[in-house]
Amino acid sequence: MDGRLPDPGDALSGVDMFAGLEPEVRQRVIAAAVPRTYRKGQLLFVENDPGESLILLKRGAVAVFRTAPTGERAVLSVVRPPDVLGEVSLLDGSARSLSAEAIEDCTALALSRGAFMELVHSNPKILDAVMRSLGQLIRRLTEQNADHVFLDLPGRVAKTLVRLAGESQAPMITIELNQSQLAEMAGGSRQSVNQAIGSFASRGWLRTEGRRIVVTDLAALRRRAGMPER
Repeated sequence: MDGRLPDPGDALSGVDMFAGLEPEVRQRVIAAAVPRTYRKGQLLFVENDPGESLILLKRGAVAVFRTAPTGERAVLSVVRPPDVLGEVSLLDGSARSLSAEAIEDCTALALSRGAFMELVHSNPKILDAVMRSLGQLIRRLTEQNADHVFLDLPGRVAKTLVRLAGESQAPMITIELNQSQLAEMAGGSRQSVNQAIGSFASRGWLRTEGRRIVVTDLAALRRRAGMPER
């Protein structure tokens, strides 16, 4: 990882929360932010840490998860650029409710809570984007709860793979996620998830390459997950 950040003039490109700001305000945000780099496997923050900064992801991928008292992890989402992390704690001033781990080498910008709140007070339109972000989080949690009621484990694995594939329309999509992480996201044991992956592979929907999963039939996975066709 070279650790270099994108050109400062483009540092907020595509970040919904800051899209409506005037150029000079965007430059003030960039000036107030601190560059950060995270190695694959490094924790960005853990549950109950002080919620002291908003993290704008510029490169890489981050898994957001909760940890049970037994040590088991439940991955709630995988965040990719240009998304942000940590907005909930910034708004209420409470400790982190989730943990975050880099699953790829990452570069990011960290904006302190003080700078963020000052920005919100002077530019209330930012709250519209914050509310959208919180709404998406609530919808995602509600959908995950429903999935555990209405979908069997292979269905949840299929749905997780579709989500990780994102908006890609490529004939083959490589997902950089090992089967332990996939089990954490689908809410099943690694053995059961391995069986589901093996079943999908035998049908020609995907193949595994070491720690990677290459999806070759996204439409079939969508059908197995009960998701609408595109």
